Amino acid sequence: MPHSETEQQQEEERERAGSAVVDGARVAYWESGPADGEPVLLLHGYPADHHSWRHQAPALARTGHRVIAPDLLGWGRSDRPRHLPFDYDTEVARVGRLLDALGLDSANLVGHDYGGFLSLGFTQSHPERVRRLAILNSRSHSTFRPPWYAVIGLLSAAGRVPALGPLLARLPAARFHRRILLSLVRAGHLDEELLNTYVDWMRSREGRRWLGYFAGEYRVAARTGLRRRLPEITCPTAVVWGRADTYLRPAIATELAERIPHAELTMLDDAGHWVMDERPTEVTAALERLLTRDA
Repeated sequence: MPHSETEQQQEEERERAGSAVVDGARVAYWESGPADGEPVLLLHGYPADHHSWRHQAPALARTGHRVIAPDLLGWGRSDRPRHLPFDYDTEVARVGRLLDALGLDSANLVGHDYGGFLSLGFTQSHPERVRRLAILNSRSHSTFRPPWYAVIGLLSAAGRVPALGPLLARLPAARFHRRILLSLVRAGHLDEELLNTYVDWMRSREGRRWLGYFAGEYRVAARTGLRRRLPEITCPTAVVWGRADTYLRPAIATELAERIPHAELTMLDDAGHWVMDERPTEVTAALERLLTRDA
């Protein structure tokens, strides 16, 4: 048992591993902060896992929040079922079923990249369950820069052709994703051990098969319905963006901030797509500001 206020705080900040069953599959998650604190759900992006919030989760826990960072279904240490659908609408609804499994009626929702894409859709479809929203370097209602639109679109199209499944399963997925993230290691934002954690599961045939399956379920086209409904978002919102993102245009961030009522934009000029790694202090400060706003 903790014997001092400092020890109590350290105990609450300590990460606690757990798992929840969603759609019959296991979702791994890590939790910190007081169990009765206001919940904050952190949704990671592609191809990372809950570790992408390693700078923000302890800081938000210190403010008295219950911070929950899952590995989304299919990623990290969560199950990789290929009998379940992973289309966008199902994935958005799955966020709600994750909240149900965690016993949460509502939460503050923070999403980066793919997690931000899902967070936006969930906020629009279930506004009563989102207290505050943060979107960080995400395709959001839009899509990727042309080179990446072509690459991801090609993989998506290939994933929908059954005959190409064995070919996709032979692609060096771990090596490809490792090269994507290697710049973070060179810059000192990510260490080799964590990089391996992100990609090692992709070395197995089963992991590569799931990636091919997921690609076939994914669509790259902009979602005009999400864009049209941006003005309907009424919860406090933060948009945090690294302007030097090579995958996504900063115009996505400015449009989010302009069209969502009372959204606060934090644009970081010398950061790229992996903004939580590259500018952790500024990202944490932006999230802390959001959590002080009246929900």
